[in-house]
Amino acid sequence: MPYPATRLRRSRRHAWSRALVAETRLTPADLIWPLFVIEGKDAREPVASLPGVERLSVDLAAQAAKDARDLGIPAVALFPNTPAHLRDATGREALNPDNLMCRAVKAIKDAAPEIGVITDVALDPYTSHGHDGLLGPDGDIANDATVAVLVEQALLQARAGADVIAPSDMMDGRIAAIRAALEADDRPNVQIMSYAAKYASAFYGPFRDAVGSGGLLKGDKRTYQMDPANTQEALREVAEDLAEGADSVIVKPGLPYLDIVRRVQEAFAVPVFVYQVSGEYAMLSRAAEAGAFPLEAAMLETLLAFKRAGASGVWTYFARDAARLLG
Repeated sequence: MPYPATRLRRSRRHAWSRALVAETRLTPADLIWPLFVIEGKDAREPVASLPGVERLSVDLAAQAAKDARDLGIPAVALFPNTPAHLRDATGREALNPDNLMCRAVKAIKDAAPEIGVITDVALDPYTSHGHDGLLGPDGDIANDATVAVLVEQALLQARAGADVIAPSDMMDGRIAAIRAALEADDRPNVQIMSYAAKYASAFYGPFRDAVGSGGLLKGDKRTYQMDPANTQEALREVAEDLAEGADSVIVKPGLPYLDIVRRVQEAFAVPVFVYQVSGEYAMLSRAAEAGAFPLEAAMLETLLAFKRAGASGVWTYFARDAARLLG
């Protein structure tokens, strides 16, 4: 009906009415909290390029997982900052069953067994060259040789107690290989949450600082991460990973790729997660510090936008603060 019979502002007049007609809901249960882990005890290090984010020793990471549980956050995602003397061209520390990642998984499952633990499968936190895979003789990333290492890395993490394996490397065929290895190792219930549409983005810089690989990276990652110009390729990547055994998929980064989130959700109707990456977090935090807008409002608005676009959940460094506000 035309105006004045139809006045769309009627339902927006009061907070109770806005709540009744809200199409999208955001709760702490929609959030995944990434944690950076370092060596030491009772140790924390601020990440200069990520205001308010700290690297945590294993014991403090376990405490953070308990905090997440108490706030209603269902899962944490772990990323190790491997000491420089343990990094080499092959990333062999990734296959050490007593490495930072494995110890953190065990400590968190002991401290907060109700919390889901998601582990990153890629070699960039372990290599001396900062790439997600092994360098071939031509300087390119050797896909199949890398996949063989990723399979062993995933098995170690699953044996340590990881609930969800999250391959972030973007190698072809790695989901099928990891799924087959988990089945053969009698771990059929370990989930795979694949970074299926991970773009070669400028927004990853602070993350690389946080895991200690930023200054090490030689060249770029465009031969394996996706071209920001492409949409159809993202759908092909998602289709491939689902066919190979992924339980859910990730779109990364977040805000510049809301169209990809929507396209994936509409095309496949599977759990789609979005990673609000370090550059997005830093951009919002710095802008708020400069007085551009109130951080809490911008934080919640962006998280709600991911859900509205079709995301099942959001990986975000804002998880703890957002959960406090939402809770």
